[in-house]
Amino acid sequence: MSGKFYVTTPIYYVNDRPHIGHAYTTILADVLACFHRSMGDDTYFLTGTDEHGQKVENAAAKNGVTPQQHADETVVRFQELWQKLGITNDDFIRTTEARHKDVVKEILQDLYDRGEIYKAEYTGWYCVGCERYFTEKDLVEGKCPDCGREVSALKESNYFFRMSKYQEWLIDYIKSHPEFIQPAFRANETLGFLKQPLADLCISRPKSRLSWGIELPFDSDYVCYVWFDALINYISAVGYRRDDAAFARRWPASCQLIGKDILTTHSVYWPTMLKAMNVEMPGSIFAHGWWLTGNTKMSKSLGNVVNPMEMIGIVGVDAFRYFLMAEMTLGNDASFTREALMRRYNSDLANDLGNLLSRVVKLTLRAGGAIPAPGEPTGNEEEFNSAVEAAVSGMKSCLESMKLDQGIAAVLSAVRAGNRYVEQCAPWALAKNNDIAHLNTVLYTVAANLRKLAVLLAPVMPGKMAELQKALGGGDELLTIGDLLSGNCPDPAGRTVQEVAPLFPRIQEEEAPAAPCSKAEKKEKAKAAAPAPEAVELVTIDQFCKVKLKTARVVAAEKLEGADKLLKLKIDIGEAEPRPLVAGVAKYYTPEEIMGKTIVVVSNLQPATIRGAESRGMLLAAKFGKELRLVTVDGDVPAGADIG
Repeated sequence: MSGKFYVTTPIYYVNDRPHIGHAYTTILADVLACFHRSMGDDTYFLTGTDEHGQKVENAAAKNGVTPQQHADETVVRFQELWQKLGITNDDFIRTTEARHKDVVKEILQDLYDRGEIYKAEYTGWYCVGCERYFTEKDLVEGKCPDCGREVSALKESNYFFRMSKYQEWLIDYIKSHPEFIQPAFRANETLGFLKQPLADLCISRPKSRLSWGIELPFDSDYVCYVWFDALINYISAVGYRRDDAAFARRWPASCQLIGKDILTTHSVYWPTMLKAMNVEMPGSIFAHGWWLTGNTKMSKSLGNVVNPMEMIGIVGVDAFRYFLMAEMTLGNDASFTREALMRRYNSDLANDLGNLLSRVVKLTLRAGGAIPAPGEPTGNEEEFNSAVEAAVSGMKSCLESMKLDQGIAAVLSAVRAGNRYVEQCAPWALAKNNDIAHLNTVLYTVAANLRKLAVLLAPVMPGKMAELQKALGGGDELLTIGDLLSGNCPDPAGRTVQEVAPLFPRIQEEEAPAAPCSKAEKKEKAKAAAPAPEAVELVTIDQFCKVKLKTARVVAAEKLEGADKLLKLKIDIGEAEPRPLVAGVAKYYTPEEIMGKTIVVVSNLQPATIRGAESRGMLLAAKFGKELRLVTVDGDVPAGADIG
């Protein structure tokens, strides 16, 4: 074992169905856990459900069942979804379980006995939705500062945890432990919150108002505040006060993942509770952003909440996991749109990764079916090999710095380098010319590198990457990231490849149901919809035949200086020298994304000079709404092939 890694998700309320926010945090935790297991770390992954409190009691009453019945019925939705998403949690804790409730009671009694909890009268404002008390100055226009809901005036006796006692300690701890709250700007938010005097935390609710909770061991007329109860799950699940050896093995948690909306409870309540209990602080509390629909926050009232099960039905589990990990920069908000999902799927997975596997398998099967030993290197391997080495080291460093999207981008960059390598070497031509030594080098290089890239993506797409490794002769002996980092990768030469169906079959836009959008967005889309043309001007076959269409390989790409919408390309269309071409696609493709693609161009267009740059041809692209996609060709087609 090279180390230990204990990761937690928030525990989720059982008052409703799981949505994309729940799915994202849980998939993120799973990906982190899978990475660390693959590196050989002693890994533990905890998730679960928060089953007490007023929201649960209200939801149960609305459905005409007891709170426990409601919890038992709703928790299954989370467990079934985690199974569907391939979540590999080591434990699933429910706060209604005795193993949790008993530990909470012991903690409450201990803190009460030591004077950390006291009884006093409270006057203030209460938000049912957030299940939190607020003072008058906390309110925003008379409403809850967190969710904007109406609040209720309350005056009652309650029990309080002396949280204010630890304010200065917490400020000093955050400042001296920059890794404790991540990203750094969230630590600054917490420090900003702590500039005001910190109040003591009300940790009880009278049974006359709320009966669904853990009864206080020192006063049977009260139940425990749901947040105080819920936070303790992170230690009750791993042996606190029950198994000292197990607890010492797991705690402190390495990474506690949360959404930014529960930052205060985890960065203020939780550490002060632990300090009072004399328990070590977790290594890191990481607050990620929200998923938006377009530019709008998801909300049931707006009807734009994304159902993970619907998205899985469109692209499959692994591709859905990939999209969430690749699209969001950890810490920031991200936009979920159908267009972005389909773009990632068809471009990254179908065109790039799936196409590279299909190429090497088909060509190896034609050459006998076994991955050959390589001949002498040709010099073309350098770019591909270097990109793979950069992806291996980059993924490790990005994992450590919680920049998963950048690590995934490095892997996809290496995949694209592999497709460029195949185009440069043209193994189909090597086979035709009987250049077996060179052909063997190409097939071996692609297979060996693609196996490594599959290992790096396996925590994100475990099912598909296992299929990829097996297709390249991996059998049941799948490589791990530990193997890559140690250089202990068995030579793939001699392994028999297996013909497989496309890993990621392309999905046509019309096949994918639209992602939900808000009412305002629907109106905007309706306004943007162009009316169908009343008539189409027809051309004769002779007129059409004057247009010469050819396949072209993009061999160089850069932005045209002084023109935001234009890219300056060099394309190989089978002539002695690459041609220059200027294309207005910079809003839709970066130079890195368009490099190496096989596109379709009009090859006999009159040359033109655009913004001082020569352009000899025009690429074909499809425009729909505000999106644009290049016209490409299916399969292994060399540059310069005629189309028509």
